[in-house]
Amino acid sequence: MDKRTLIVAGNWKMNMTLDAGLRLITDIKEQVAKLSNPCKVILAPPYIHLGAMKGLLAGSDIEYAAQDCSAHDAGAYTGEVSAEMIRSCGCTYVIIGHSERRAYHKESAELLAQKIDQALAHGLKVIFCVGEQQAEREGNRYFEVVDEQLRGSLGHLSHEQMEQIVIAYEPVWAIGTGLTATPDQAQEMHQHIRQTVASLFDQKLADLTTILYGGSCKASNAESLFSQPDVDGGLIGGAALKADTFLPIITANK
Repeated sequence: MDKRTLIVAGNWKMNMTLDAGLRLITDIKEQVAKLSNPCKVILAPPYIHLGAMKGLLAGSDIEYAAQDCSAHDAGAYTGEVSAEMIRSCGCTYVIIGHSERRAYHKESAELLAQKIDQALAHGLKVIFCVGEQQAEREGNRYFEVVDEQLRGSLGHLSHEQMEQIVIAYEPVWAIGTGLTATPDQAQEMHQHIRQTVASLFDQKLADLTTILYGGSCKASNAESLFSQPDVDGGLIGGAALKADTFLPIITANK
């Protein structure tokens, strides 16, 4: 691999019944098939859809991800889903460290490191999310906060393991608020993240690490965000819930 992989990933969060989700997956598959040289497309629906996706996406280049995984391998952990179970559904990715998991479930850097270890041990690639709250942005602590998140959960990995990590920058103040980081703000943070990866590993690996933007990215701003030199695509929320709003974001990532 001599260049970064461009990715548009759709995180459905807690949306879509089984039937509605399967219809959306089919619709996206049909429309992506018509595109010439699309970027890598990843869908991250709720767990209930994962078992059906292997069949639905047969013959497609679309990959799929779980929205989280357990820090445990197996056992008496009611409500948890292990990395091994996720991999058995045909998933190739898992999202770990999303800002909503950090906020609502108080997930620590140590816990996230354990989840990453589980995912990698079972052959999953990881979309690891980092980002600052509004108060941290306004207090000019955003670099410090993101550095702590990166070092706390990725610093123990080997060079080979880090090759399986995609980083997603989520300015938490821009998720579901209607606010969006400007292209310059996104580029500044993505460049900083790449520099931090270089300090933890090396510059070559940093140059090959895919870094996605994940803060209210939509068709109207995707092209300006993706045109930044260190922005390699997006982790998309609300706009991923309809094929008509998701497809223009995919085509913007060239």
